[in-house]
Amino acid sequence: MGISAYLTTGALAVLLGLDRTAFLQSMVSRPLVAAPLTGWLLGIPQAGLEVGMLLELLWLGQLPVGTVIPPDDTQVAIGATLLALTLERLLGLHGMPAVILCVLVAIPLGQFGRYADRRARQANNSLARQAEVAAAAGDSRQIEWLHLSGTGHFALSGLVTCTAIVAAGTLLLYPLAPLLIGAVRETGLSLQYSFTLIGAAVLLGTLNVSRGLLLFGVAFVATLLVLWLR
Repeated sequence: MGISAYLTTGALAVLLGLDRTAFLQSMVSRPLVAAPLTGWLLGIPQAGLEVGMLLELLWLGQLPVGTVIPPDDTQVAIGATLLALTLERLLGLHGMPAVILCVLVAIPLGQFGRYADRRARQANNSLARQAEVAAAAGDSRQIEWLHLSGTGHFALSGLVTCTAIVAAGTLLLYPLAPLLIGAVRETGLSLQYSFTLIGAAVLLGTLNVSRGLLLFGVAFVATLLVLWLR
């Protein structure tokens, strides 16, 4: 593993982490985009795409809006992609089973993002009070500096979260992956389908539609019909 892979991942963690809440919000921070982008830059585009596909549905209905602070899906996607590269380089494990292991380990570690995001917001609350004092004094330079400092808090939050996911994930996967990879290979498609089904259930739970059960039933029957026609 070269240092360039970690530097690239760190830069993405900062830039895409800012897009998630503090700047632009152009949706490139979504797992479906963040993971393939990370994989492409790290030279494992297929693994990045697989990570994004497994993760996107799980967080599609959980957005960091207002006071809601969900686990950091962006850093989970970036971190899981780097973990896939780590398994390939250190242990020679690759393919969908290795990706699934990385995703399963990275998902609970995304809770680090909730803690780091909360601390960043608390620090920015203090900056907001300082900005009020600066505004009363007419100090525009101080206001600009405080604004940039607030952005820096969110950037640091993303970097810390990604670092925690990669570090803890590597420590867990290095001894456990060789033991678990066989079981993951045996379950194969069942695990992949379970991600899709859980993601669909999570998404349905966020829909404010009185006929949600009917929509799910129709979609399920339609899927079975398509598979039967094939």
